[in-house]
Amino acid sequence: MTDTSKAAAPPVLAGRGRNLGLALLAFTITFWAWNMIAPLGVRYAEELGLDATQQSLLVATPVIVGSLGRIVTGALTDRFGGRLMFTVLTAFSAIPVLLVMWAGDAASYGLLIAFGFLLGIAGTTFAVGIPFVNAWYDPSRRGFATGLFGAGMGGTALSAFFTPRFVQWFGYDATHWIIAIALVAVAAIVWLFMRDAPTWKPNTDRVMPKLAAAAKLAVTWQMAFLYAVTFGGFVAFSTYLPTYLNTVYGYDLADAGARTAGFAIAAVIARPLGGVLSDRIGPARVLMISLAGAAAMAVVIALVPPPELLAGTSFVLMAGFLGLGTGAVFTWVAQRSPAERVGTVTGIVGAAGGLGGYFPPLVMGSTYGATGSYTIGLALLCLTAVIALGFTVFLARRDRAKA
Repeated sequence: MTDTSKAAAPPVLAGRGRNLGLALLAFTITFWAWNMIAPLGVRYAEELGLDATQQSLLVATPVIVGSLGRIVTGALTDRFGGRLMFTVLTAFSAIPVLLVMWAGDAASYGLLIAFGFLLGIAGTTFAVGIPFVNAWYDPSRRGFATGLFGAGMGGTALSAFFTPRFVQWFGYDATHWIIAIALVAVAAIVWLFMRDAPTWKPNTDRVMPKLAAAAKLAVTWQMAFLYAVTFGGFVAFSTYLPTYLNTVYGYDLADAGARTAGFAIAAVIARPLGGVLSDRIGPARVLMISLAGAAAMAVVIALVPPPELLAGTSFVLMAGFLGLGTGAVFTWVAQRSPAERVGTVTGIVGAAGGLGGYFPPLVMGSTYGATGSYTIGLALLCLTAVIALGFTVFLARRDRAKA
């Protein structure tokens, strides 16, 4: 019996590495698509004559469906598995990418808002990947696995850097066609080579009762709040940073996009590190470091450090702290959620993270429009991080007391 179990181990190990890589690929390309509007926000604002609030709404709109849609996709993943859900969502995301292209050609703000809303579907794949990856890895390795999968949020960095350059090199329409074709190609690869974990079993409960059951779990709302702060902060900066850098430092579209890509890359690198550290020292401690650092950097950024070195370092450190926190939260989710509810809990927590990234750009745009400064918005970010830090300390102490 022992020999049989040993013989069966290598295929499982090989399979989980391949499937983690495919999940990372699908997540990356869909997150690129999800962030197609933000790097071109300055272009749209100039062409359509948008004010700061209108531009903020346009940039933030794809986050809505990408957030709320995760509630449904997480529950559906528990039922249908990651392979089918990744394939369908990745392929379907090509449609709104092309619709956004058409709206931009038509110079219609209303259509850009409507199709940007639909583009949010691409952002729901996060809630597919977490339960899919969890099923492939033992609890002791889930921090590493979910952290590495979460590095796919680097798709926003790729989009921030390459989307405006693709527009310069190939043209506006060709850029959107390239991403749409890439989405369809990745969907085909996923369908052909991805497999659900042998240990995974479909949860055939109806979606609404599953959501209701997950909503009754305290861990769902605890982690939702913490993810809204950490991942929400990352999304907010990733989507609004091109506008911020253009307004405050005067960078053009390509330069602002390159610096935003650097911000996103720092968060991408930090997220797996947050998962690995959480496996070793516990997610609560990593979150404390993350939130304390984010609060401090919000104060530094509000002081408008001079470019390039000081400002760049400030934004990179902010990204690093937020990235550590995102990796830590989902290590905590994997540790504390019932196995059969991971997808559903992930959907709700992921939705909270996306919504956490929706409102800050609106706040930043409206407060800047009213005061001519981003100080109030950054002060609110600092305050939120401090509150989340206190909540994390409370949860950690309660867990220790229970243990």
